[in-house]
Amino acid sequence: MAALRGLGKINPKTSAVFLCDMQEKFRPMISHFDQVAHNSNRILNAAKIFEMPVMATEQYPKGLGHTVPEIELAKFEIKPHEKTCFSMVLPALMDELNAAQPDTQSIILCGIETHACIHHTTLDLMEKGFQVHIPVDCASSRTETDRRFALARLRDVGAYLTTSECIILGLAADSAHPKFKGLQKIVMKSAPDTGLLNFNPLNV
Repeated sequence: MAALRGLGKINPKTSAVFLCDMQEKFRPMISHFDQVAHNSNRILNAAKIFEMPVMATEQYPKGLGHTVPEIELAKFEIKPHEKTCFSMVLPALMDELNAAQPDTQSIILCGIETHACIHHTTLDLMEKGFQVHIPVDCASSRTETDRRFALARLRDVGAYLTTSECIILGLAADSAHPKFKGLQKIVMKSAPDTGLLNFNPLNV
């Protein structure tokens, strides 16, 4: 079991999705926001095919607005947790996760900003013993410098950098799986580019 965890394999039965602060007021400020939201919603829909827990937060929604509609929280009756801190690791949210799936081992983390809330959430989750998988096309910041160096920093401490399509296809790694066709529909059209084509994971 320890070896499998070290490989970063994702098992839908022990994994959950966290969606961090993809709110309307951030749209004009965040690099590639629309594409990041689109890709994150693909992961949301894939997760729900497997009935995985999905947790969401909103940073000070009274001032920053609510989650953008293209993240289909209402469709799946997901109520976001309000927060003012950077980390998503809130007592109420973690209680909800534990009630839904007590043996969660891996968190797929999407949202903004990479160098702030994604950064702090990753460290807090890892400190609690969770594996953290960050689809890089589902996370962004206002500047590409902050985004890329935050991704490199999180990779250095042990988070897994991946892509939305890699996550989605990894949920059913056999085309004979009875739920594979649902995933296939999601990835039929490639994920939009989010500006990381020249990101070098070896030296930024």
